[in-house]
Amino acid sequence: MEVCVDAARQAGAMVGSRFLTEKEINLKGRSDIVTDVDLASEKLILGILTSEFPQFSILAEESKPVTNDSEYTWVVDPIDGTRNYAEGIPHFCLVIALAKGSEMVVGVTFDPLKDEMFTAEQGKGAFLNGERITVSQRQEVPESILGFDLGYVDEKAGLALDMVRSLWPNILGMRLMGSSALGLAYAACGRLDIYFHNQLSPWDIASGLVLVREAGGNVVDKQGEAANLFTPSIIASSPRLIDRFLRATDSLEWRK
Repeated sequence: MEVCVDAARQAGAMVGSRFLTEKEINLKGRSDIVTDVDLASEKLILGILTSEFPQFSILAEESKPVTNDSEYTWVVDPIDGTRNYAEGIPHFCLVIALAKGSEMVVGVTFDPLKDEMFTAEQGKGAFLNGERITVSQRQEVPESILGFDLGYVDEKAGLALDMVRSLWPNILGMRLMGSSALGLAYAACGRLDIYFHNQLSPWDIASGLVLVREAGGNVVDKQGEAANLFTPSIIASSPRLIDRFLRATDSLEWRK
């Protein structure tokens, strides 16, 4: 855990210092971008992690996977919410997580602008700046704040928006996050009652899986089965609210 936090702080300081400065931006896909700061952040993070644990494998957003003879894998997103970052919207974070086999065992999500460090280790609870956090205790969907993101596949995004429309106005509020890792972290600490995402990559979900579960919640797929690192569409909340959300959206195309 200590090396994850150290790497997040060092890279976060660099990322924060470059916010609102001119950046080199390259297009990876429609609306999916990478900046020179993403690349520098990833290089810094991986340098710190591999200096301590050179035998671990690596799965990072901007690099080719590195497969070593180890049951452990680092999963890294150097800036989650790059579009927000590039547009000067102060809502983004860094993700560093550790998998043991197929199971996530350590998760760190760091928001450098707010200086908020979300940390979780399997079996040891979830924390925000050292203080224990738990998922929302709200009981029903109509009294909940729903956070969500859409991804980059237009057809799937349209189905997700249809689901959002079906819930409105019988819900307290909705927030489009622009950072899945912060969406999951906010679900872990109860700022969001429910969070769902339409199309995730492993580095988007890695730390959130540990954070939400160690905060007393769960992360499931569209059928209500436990999510893993390679689950593309997820719902995160307390077990009760997940059940209520699944019931409320059971007939919708997004769930199929």
